[in-house]
Amino acid sequence: MRGHPVRSLHICGSILLLVVLFFGVFKKLVGLVCDLNVSSNLSLSASIGIHESSGNFLGDSKSSALAERRADLLLPEISPNAAPQPFLPLLAPSPLTPFTNISIIPKLSGTCVLNFTALSNMMMVTSTDCMAAFAPVLANVVCCPQVEATLVILIGQSSKYTNSLALNGTLAAHCLSDFQQILVGQGANDSLSKICSIHSSNLTGGSCPVSDVSEFESTVETSNLLAACGKVDSVNECCQQVCQNAILDAARKLAEKAYSLLSLDGSHVLSDHTRINDCKSIVLRWLGSKLEPSRAKEVLRGISNCRINKVCPLKFPNMSRVIEGCGAGKSNQTACCSSVESYVSHLQRQSFVTNLQALNCAAALGVRLRKANITENVYSQCHISLKDFSLQG
Repeated sequence: MRGHPVRSLHICGSILLLVVLFFGVFKKLVGLVCDLNVSSNLSLSASIGIHESSGNFLGDSKSSALAERRADLLLPEISPNAAPQPFLPLLAPSPLTPFTNISIIPKLSGTCVLNFTALSNMMMVTSTDCMAAFAPVLANVVCCPQVEATLVILIGQSSKYTNSLALNGTLAAHCLSDFQQILVGQGANDSLSKICSIHSSNLTGGSCPVSDVSEFESTVETSNLLAACGKVDSVNECCQQVCQNAILDAARKLAEKAYSLLSLDGSHVLSDHTRINDCKSIVLRWLGSKLEPSRAKEVLRGISNCRINKVCPLKFPNMSRVIEGCGAGKSNQTACCSSVESYVSHLQRQSFVTNLQALNCAAALGVRLRKANITENVYSQCHISLKDFSLQG
């Protein structure tokens, strides 16, 4: 072959041509099979070049049946109860593409005023952040903050056309249902209301006396609010709380439209707190209407990160086994560490937490241990660290 480069090139070209012709014939064969009418056996025979004498009808039938069986082997099996599989199963989707059930078509009410289409990208991100299998684990850190931010921005953007920063009870119920149906259709968990404690009342104005955009802008110093919250530094905001303080001030001014805060006695403190929280939602929706959706999401997520990092989201079960293994007078360190590790492992399985949340959880457990008269440093003795308080550890 080394002495005949032309012959070698000719042979390689011939092989390549045969391969191309094979796939061309294969493609045509599959196309013919797909268009095949089962009853027209003679047409199939003519298309693929099988010709028999007119007197040999039995042989013709056998050839047609054989061709049909061979063709069936080329086609993918389609289950009547499942979505059809790709013809080439080895061509899997990108690992970065969320696995969504595209066969689920959401049943929408047709009465919701929220424009889900305008925020389709954000809706897809929300579906991915709340994927069916991971939503319960990522609830407090990823899923629920994204759900809350998306709802705030949806209502805020709709206020440009409705002039209202809140929905009435009927619309709120329909819109929340539509919102969940769309997310589930894109692969999200179907229990988001329960996981994130989202109710239709969260889409209304609650006890806040102001929901009209014009009244809002005549009551609140909107320029100061935009200056404080137009851009939020995710680190500095949690320490200096510039935007959060501006939101609180605006919410108080809205609440004052109902009554004077200075005239309240102690019995109304709780209702006052609830009213201000409801007015905070109105303020956030107004920000969601004035900022670009992507910027609004950054601001809302930055604020929520400050909030969720302040507390430990884990629930502490009964500590009787830890007290029994590590209580005063107990000298068996192995038994003590076994009970502590088992307890922390239970905490770990509850949820994904941030590093700051893990720090708060470790401190909270330490307080409980001291209250149970466990004075030894079990964290040091049993080699318990912050990573042990979270699934990502």
